[in-house]
Amino acid sequence: MDASLTDTELAVRDAAVTGRVGRLRLAVGLAQGGLLYFLYHALQAGAWPASHPGLFFPLVLSGVLLPVLLISSLGHLERRPLLRWLGAAAAVLAVTGMHEAWRSALDLAPQRRPSLLVFPFCLGFFFIAHSLVLAGAQDRRRIAHYATCFESAWKLAIQLSFSAMFVAAVWLVMWLGAALFALLNLHFLEELLRQSWFSVPLVCLAFSSAMHTTDVRPAIVRGIRSLLLVLMAWILPIAVLLEGGFLAALPFTGLQALWQTRHATAVLLASCAVLVVLVNAAFQAGDAAAGLARSVRLAARLACLLLLPLVLLGAHALGLRVGDYGWTMDRVLAAACLLLALFYAGGYALAAAHRGDPWLDGLRRVNQAAALLTLAVSFALFTPVADPARIAVSDQVARLEQGATPAEKFDYGFLRFHGARYGMEALQELAARGAGKHADLVRTRAASALRQRYEDPSGAVSSAPADIAANLDVWPSGAQLPAGFLRQDWAPAQLPGMMPGCLRRAGSKCDAFVLDADGDGRPDVLLVGTTRGDGAVLLAERGGAWQVVARPPVQLAGCAGILQRLRAGDFTLAEPHLRDIETGGQRIVLAPSDAAPDCAQPAAAH
Repeated sequence: MDASLTDTELAVRDAAVTGRVGRLRLAVGLAQGGLLYFLYHALQAGAWPASHPGLFFPLVLSGVLLPVLLISSLGHLERRPLLRWLGAAAAVLAVTGMHEAWRSALDLAPQRRPSLLVFPFCLGFFFIAHSLVLAGAQDRRRIAHYATCFESAWKLAIQLSFSAMFVAAVWLVMWLGAALFALLNLHFLEELLRQSWFSVPLVCLAFSSAMHTTDVRPAIVRGIRSLLLVLMAWILPIAVLLEGGFLAALPFTGLQALWQTRHATAVLLASCAVLVVLVNAAFQAGDAAAGLARSVRLAARLACLLLLPLVLLGAHALGLRVGDYGWTMDRVLAAACLLLALFYAGGYALAAAHRGDPWLDGLRRVNQAAALLTLAVSFALFTPVADPARIAVSDQVARLEQGATPAEKFDYGFLRFHGARYGMEALQELAARGAGKHADLVRTRAASALRQRYEDPSGAVSSAPADIAANLDVWPSGAQLPAGFLRQDWAPAQLPGMMPGCLRRAGSKCDAFVLDADGDGRPDVLLVGTTRGDGAVLLAERGGAWQVVARPPVQLAGCAGILQRLRAGDFTLAEPHLRDIETGGQRIVLAPSDAAPDCAQPAAAH
């Protein structure tokens, strides 16, 4: 500080600097709005750069995050460190975005924008990294003191939270104003808010102004943080009581009920995360012990000891699922979270057991090391190093080849719709060469999955004629399906929407009624699913292929009495009550308003 300046001159200089930083932040916010509008417009029009995902994805990620990092850094980082930090951040975003574009490039309908999972990763990654960078700049050290890291992280969290709330409030007020003007038949503001060239820059400008306001009012941020931490610290004894009670009940209930939930790992990880957050709310920068009640300090020490059994239970639950069914992307992510949780649990347990240091002093080193480990693990997950899709696809295909997963039960749809590039490449390989003892079946199922355009969420794909035949109960008794029916390619790629499941997958049942519905002398097939959700369709051969020509009411699948009469052959083909309308070569079909069957009819007598 220049000692020759008076306090008044210093205040004037600080105000000038603050004003200049504020104008720069608003300019960055406005530029961000313009960039995001340009990218959005390109996406809607399918124009450059949206037509090149390898460029577009990094631009979207950079357009969302780099300006926020710049806004937060202005006034805190000098020019050279700022440029180095933004360059490093841009490199991480470029790698992440290009990998995201590359891994979806083999899809028949490639992603037009980064997946929703990438944005939480980037937000969490750069929250940790930016907090460490700002703390290091403040201490002028590569690794800042723990107290500085604590201040930096909590300040940034509160800034981001309140800036998001401010944007929501501005948006709400703008729409309220639009509603008021609409009462006077003045719709200019409503139309303006619906224009992306106005709304996108407005959001970015509001966010940047809120970030600046919270940055130049540090006392307000500290007050909010202190109140929040005190309240969270008092929740800690409740959490310890509940989670300690859970662990104490396990010897009496056994672990079987826990494993049967199939989501035990997720709940246990969430419980660990809650304990870690609440312990740090009580610990703060490591100097809050004197102001804490004895019950809170005891709860914090107990919470550090409870983490380890919770993490080990979660790891065992995940191990059971992986042993039975192999790796999936969710399980790979859960394993990464368990690795971090195990690091926290081990470090916290050592800190709680060490009585020589001040109260839980070891948490400082554990938290700083865990932050660096989190950055490394999360970056690996969103690059080819540890891409969950790559690991899951490799493991599932290996299980198929080794016979651990039978060919008829293998989830080919997972490779097609959730395995990204790795899944498509594996599926193409299976379609070409097969795998395991039933290579022919694998080739057939894999080729069928490759033809799919949409995922069938209800089960695995099956297009083999033997599967279709096994799915159908043919009626009336003694009737035979037309010869070409089973030779039809019933792969989902060839099916229209809302088809019964018996044509999509093995094990799904339908009643197949053979009848001549259109009177052309050739047999047609009425398929009725065994559950109401499967629906019903009438299929007829047209031009050498079986096609849907009509759809009975969906209630038919649930009418047991009517279906029993149909199975017994107790039906006739009647003329329609209403004739169709023909005009200009087009036919308008008039369906009766009471077309639904009366399911209260009694069944046929036997």
